[in-house]
Amino acid sequence: MTEPPAPDPLARLTPSLLAAARRYGTPVQVTDAVELRAAAAAVRDAFPDPWLRAFSVKANDVAAIVARVGGLGFDANVVSRGEWAIARRAGLPNERITLEGVGKTDADLRAAVRAAAEGRPLRWVAIESRDEARALVRIAGRSLGDASLDVLFRLNPEVAPETLRELAVGAAGSKFGMIADELSEAVEVVGAAPGLVPRGVQLHVGSQLGAVDAWRDAVRRGLAVVALLGGSRARFDTLDVGGGFPILPSGEGAPGPERFARELPALLEAIPADRRPKRMGLEPGRALVARAGYLVARVLHVRDRGGGQVILDTGMAELIRPALYDAWHEISALTSLGRRLDGSPVGLEPTRVEGPICESTDHLGEHQLPALRRGDLVAIRDAGAYSASLGSAYNGRPRPPQVIVEPDGSLTLGRRRGSLAALG
Repeated sequence: MTEPPAPDPLARLTPSLLAAARRYGTPVQVTDAVELRAAAAAVRDAFPDPWLRAFSVKANDVAAIVARVGGLGFDANVVSRGEWAIARRAGLPNERITLEGVGKTDADLRAAVRAAAEGRPLRWVAIESRDEARALVRIAGRSLGDASLDVLFRLNPEVAPETLRELAVGAAGSKFGMIADELSEAVEVVGAAPGLVPRGVQLHVGSQLGAVDAWRDAVRRGLAVVALLGGSRARFDTLDVGGGFPILPSGEGAPGPERFARELPALLEAIPADRRPKRMGLEPGRALVARAGYLVARVLHVRDRGGGQVILDTGMAELIRPALYDAWHEISALTSLGRRLDGSPVGLEPTRVEGPICESTDHLGEHQLPALRRGDLVAIRDAGAYSASLGSAYNGRPRPPQVIVEPDGSLTLGRRRGSLAALG
């Protein structure tokens, strides 16, 4: 007997989305607190304590959202001093923050060393290359003093991720991380420096993984490196497996966090008990926030040019993923011809949806929509990840406000709309 389809959350959220548009104008980015809580619970259930779970702030860098996720059992993983500052603004102390990323500058490393020297160390810093290892040693030698700083080393697992080429960061030849031999050399460089403590391996396979095979292979390789190097370094005891849990359009099957977690017992069993990591971490981003996010927009133009076409007041400045790598975000109408949709059947027609930016690539795909006119409202779904954090002010557009829909349907303003005065 087949399970009945889950109710569409849009039916519950429509009054709040309309209220957000009235109160704060459009475009407006809205986060559903109910879905955020459900997504966090799914990851926590799959990877329960003592797993070290850190939200990848790059997925959504709005401090109010980082704070909400922090309250749901997640720390923060950041890739720059800017994201670090956001995590602190969200109320997370340094011991709940990890710093990684291929773009860390000497200034970023100095800040991490300075925080450790002042007795406020990050949980760890993850090193990307032998060059970065040498830079960290040089900086620590000048500033660390008698303090200590834990260091992880990013492994490029050289796998074939089941995702878009643009998202396959764990593929051989990608710019991220080190192959095993390079990583071993970086560990020796860092391990010879007073106060710097090699603690383990960090890896990331890619985003939007359509299967678990590459992730399983990468974790197996990470475990092998930890076991090998841990044989001569008692504190080399950590494996951070990154993220990558997919959020795909409705109707497309995708492995959930629990499916990835089911691979772990056999992988750990293959490692001698005394060589297994004592700490395991992960860094989900999209899986926590994508489904919870909606971008509410208003129709500007309706045209009949070889089929229906509408132009919205939001596009690649607020949600660049469709223009960047043809990502799909379902669009649903909230009103039709000025009237709120109540869930009853309405005539739908294929409609090309475009954004307002002066670029022909500002295209949001073809969607089944009812008759629309200027002023009607639509909701772009699954927009909670890589929307705000990848947003820009291109065409002189202030950033949209961030609004949270509470479980009772009320609205909380998480971040105000940007101002014209702040542009330029």
